[in-house]
Amino acid sequence: MKLIVNIPAYNEEKDLGATIKKIKASFQLDFYSKAGSVLTEKLIQVVDDGSTDNTASVAKEAGADLVVSYKPNRKLAYAFKQAVESSLENGADIMVNIDADGQFNPNDIPKLLTPILEGSYDMVIANRFSHLAAKNIPWIKSFLNRFAASVVGFFLNYKTEDLTCGFRAHNRETLLRFNLTNVNFTYTQETIIDAIGKNLKLKWVPIQVTYFADRKSKITKSIFKFVNNGFKIIIKAVRDVRPMKFFGIPALFLILISLGFFIYFGSLYFQDFKITAHRNYLLAGITLLLVGIQFLVFALIADMIKSNRNLTEEQMYLLKTEKYKK
Repeated sequence: MKLIVNIPAYNEEKDLGATIKKIKASFQLDFYSKAGSVLTEKLIQVVDDGSTDNTASVAKEAGADLVVSYKPNRKLAYAFKQAVESSLENGADIMVNIDADGQFNPNDIPKLLTPILEGSYDMVIANRFSHLAAKNIPWIKSFLNRFAASVVGFFLNYKTEDLTCGFRAHNRETLLRFNLTNVNFTYTQETIIDAIGKNLKLKWVPIQVTYFADRKSKITKSIFKFVNNGFKIIIKAVRDVRPMKFFGIPALFLILISLGFFIYFGSLYFQDFKITAHRNYLLAGITLLLVGIQFLVFALIADMIKSNRNLTEEQMYLLKTEKYKK
């Protein structure tokens, strides 16, 4: 089996070389000679996302086996898409994604690989919010991540934990199943939701990580923009994966409230048999009922679109399986 450890990088000449060397050193762990002995090839891949510094040359000098470069900078989601395609083209059976700045410990890679090598899971994500809580993580980032995970878990009926961690492992089946539609921001939330929607098996593994005091996000410099973009990605992804639940729950909620207004109107009407005095309750009930029915129609239409999308995605999967045949 071939393992490719992928590093997305944008202007990371300062830390990238050290990170690559740490990954190479981690390949000497006992895991790779014992439990991981099936991994006959271990390659390091760097996706240079339009860097304006010497990221690409540093990657080659440090010993990266594969370097994918392009201009201009296209954000993390596009870099991940390029990483998936390159990994498939180069025959990867497993692709591990890890940050370039050295924040994650490469010695934790075996924790992600073990569930996949055992055949129990398709995708394993590092969890920064378990009993091994991330150190020095901004409280707002921790809160928003946990909140988003609980909302997504509710709609997907799947226990989700860390939605935004980029340290994760994917087997070949997962890589072939991915069809990223958002390539303008980040991939982390969408790929998890997409994988769950395709009935792939996901597992979160606790890891210890310490946030650098001077660490700056390469995705966005504003927490508001990050939340706004992340929220839109999650909404769109959940809408596509669970359309009946996404539109059906608001529909049911509005229809039930409208029935409450109708019942209350009826109780008042049968006291004096006058409509005018209580017409606001009647109008409110009618309005909510119509909007609820509209949401119900949206649910049915979206579910029909989902069926067509599933057929298209299956065709894409078969085409990619043939294209990247090992």
